[in-house]
Amino acid sequence: MSVATESTGAGEPARGGKVMTWLSKLFEVHPAGLNWPRAVAFLDAALVPMFVFWAIGHEEYLLSALFGLLFAALADPGGGYGHRALHVSVFALTGAGVTALAFGVGSGSWGLLTCVSFAVTLAAGLMAAFGARRFVNALLLNVWFVVAVGFESGIHQEGRITSHVWAQVLSWTGGALLWITVAFLWWLVRGRTDRDQPFSELPGDTSRKGLTRPLVLFALIRALVIGGTVALAFGLDLSYGYWIPIAAIVALKPSLEQAALAGAQRLVGASIGAVVAALLLWVPAGEHELRLFAVHRGLEVVALVLLMHGAGIRFWNYTLYTAAIAAGVLVLIDLPQPSDDAAEGYRVLWTLCGAGTSLIVMLLAGLLARRTAGTPSPSV
Repeated sequence: MSVATESTGAGEPARGGKVMTWLSKLFEVHPAGLNWPRAVAFLDAALVPMFVFWAIGHEEYLLSALFGLLFAALADPGGGYGHRALHVSVFALTGAGVTALAFGVGSGSWGLLTCVSFAVTLAAGLMAAFGARRFVNALLLNVWFVVAVGFESGIHQEGRITSHVWAQVLSWTGGALLWITVAFLWWLVRGRTDRDQPFSELPGDTSRKGLTRPLVLFALIRALVIGGTVALAFGLDLSYGYWIPIAAIVALKPSLEQAALAGAQRLVGASIGAVVAALLLWVPAGEHELRLFAVHRGLEVVALVLLMHGAGIRFWNYTLYTAAIAAGVLVLIDLPQPSDDAAEGYRVLWTLCGAGTSLIVMLLAGLLARRTAGTPSPSV
């Protein structure tokens, strides 16, 4: 009996030590990774569309403009201004098409939505064959597609707000053009000199690679996950079910080679972000008229600040970066939706389902990664 007790007593600290070590890795901070100038630059630019849509009374288009702005900055390749403007313009036009597709099918049948989501995710995954830079850009548009579908679905369910596809496309394009304008002004201020990528951590490689079997297989797995979670959410008509594919796309690893630690950070960050968003969305519950209006405007500012922190802490701590981005996006998506205890429970539950699905996929990806190292490894 004493032997068993001693063995258990010795084992518990060991297990506890492993847990604490893992947690310390998840939340380990790197002071050199803070980039507050970049965060403030994003906030300054993002305030423009926020006040524009406040002034005209159409906040339902704010999300598209913010994503157009942020993702155009992420897609900026750096270099000469002409080179940058051309590439960002191509990205903006492609994103406009993705926006039109997402808002066009977002309120349609679940079968059509599942097929389109599968096709978009598969196409994004296969872009790895055209270089890491194009792969990252494709993943950004893939994320935006899933977010836009969820947003359109939520607006359609609410019924009080009318969202026009053409206006969402213009908002996305306007956000991207705002970044091109900001880059032009900064180029003039710096004496018309070239500059590096605004997000220099993202890969810039555009060299093509073959469509290897593991690359195609992993792209197919990602597409099946997103298509499956979309089918689950919309086919069963789950309340706030679109949080499932959003959580899944946030938590998914972008490539086979991404480290297990980074995958766990994405998973934990997405879950933390969902809990934070659910608590924030609880604030307007029971409010009416002028007070509800004021709370909504305040939460939009909070969401913008969360996105700003995401831009600044990307390399400070990946878990908290993912949490900030997820929380900001989910708040903006669900602001038009009423909140109560049941709504918050659904939101958190579906997030855990989506993130859990991604965990299974990451385990499968780990098995594939042991057999090959044939895919790029961008971190977005």
